[in-house]
Amino acid sequence: MIQIEGLQKKFGKNEVLSGLNLTIEKGGVFAILGPNGSGKTTLIKSILGMVVPDKGSISVMGEPIKKNWKYRKEIDYLPQIANFPGNLKVYELIRMIKDLRQSPSDEERLIELFKLEPFLDKKLSTLSGGTKQKVNIVLAFMFDSPLLILDEPTTGLDPASLIHLKNLIREQRDLKKTVLITSHIMQFVAEISDVIVYLLEGNIYFKGSIGELKTKTGQTDLEHAIAAIATAPTHA
Repeated sequence: MIQIEGLQKKFGKNEVLSGLNLTIEKGGVFAILGPNGSGKTTLIKSILGMVVPDKGSISVMGEPIKKNWKYRKEIDYLPQIANFPGNLKVYELIRMIKDLRQSPSDEERLIELFKLEPFLDKKLSTLSGGTKQKVNIVLAFMFDSPLLILDEPTTGLDPASLIHLKNLIREQRDLKKTVLITSHIMQFVAEISDVIVYLLEGNIYFKGSIGELKTKTGQTDLEHAIAAIATAPTHA
């Protein structure tokens, strides 16, 4: 699904990605984890073509992404911070995204699921953070794409909406789709992830199941296993 080789990226003198190599197989939920500054956002934006690496290559579904924008039609993306114009109404935003994508969509089911009907005629600038996040989730899940990238998708969600989000992610997994997530909520990661990809100092320190991570660190839960990696004096 995604093949990354020798990915390097510097911002000034700060090397964010250090020759990173990573394979994301087709199907399953992959959690991209790591401390602040580990390169998670840069990695995701490189896959999306929003950041141009200094060195290395990325292929998505067997096709190099360099100078190729068509592959992005096969990706749905929920950014950590979505900056849509505040004067747009919710229904206008959904319609605009549909017009841009020109693909079959399933927004009505999602609008009903997240109880967004009362907000469709309201401007984005008037919505609470949680309601905006629900709108962003609708935009991310309403198309039938083989790859979804969700950056901190739980932000601002109430408990019922969080359950709906987890069910949507599991639904995508059952359809053999590939889902990449980032999150600081380890309980959420533990509940929905098949594979943990842990970034440290701009490279992949660990990739494997939660069970394998627990065995590697000698911990009994994901939160402590991640903490053990983050504080390890040496890196394997």
